[in-house]
Amino acid sequence: MVRGRTVVAMRKHPLFGLMVEFVEPTDVVRAAHEAYQAGYRKMDAYSPFPIEELSEALGRHKSGRLPFIVFGGGVTGLLAGLGLEYYASVISYPMNIGGRPLASWPAFIPPAFETTVLFAAFAAVFGMIILNGLPMPYHPVFNVPQFAQASRDRFFLCIEAKDPKFDLAATRHFLEALEPKAIYEVDE
Repeated sequence: MVRGRTVVAMRKHPLFGLMVEFVEPTDVVRAAHEAYQAGYRKMDAYSPFPIEELSEALGRHKSGRLPFIVFGGGVTGLLAGLGLEYYASVISYPMNIGGRPLASWPAFIPPAFETTVLFAAFAAVFGMIILNGLPMPYHPVFNVPQFAQASRDRFFLCIEAKDPKFDLAATRHFLEALEPKAIYEVDE
């Protein structure tokens, strides 16, 4: 207190969130599950290898938007393949060979299938890149020096300050109750 006012320490950089470090993979899964149950939604976990239960513990068990993007790419590929074949066979170069119709739909099926698969694959690749926010050459969690262990033998859970339930003191107290190896403040 300074002359009847509370002094609040000013941070040099805005806070991105709080991150906890664990040694065992089961601990980070348990922590993510408890954080989700406590109402935290803007959080992410980092691990040196895939952990199947972790996405469910983070509340990301829904399939999301990618299946719709891939389906849209497939339908676009089908229509593009059929349209190209129709244009080439009926409009641009109409040749009646062997008495077959110009728009011979059974002959159009294999190339149209291939363009469907091609467009769906491109939609999947570019959809994943966009939905994952890539390329991302910088992320605030790299400001914590101990985070380098995430690619070796440590497991991290970060609750972002943008989360509606985030309160620095309350969230820190909640994370301390999870018994992590360490708690870090992540600057933007």
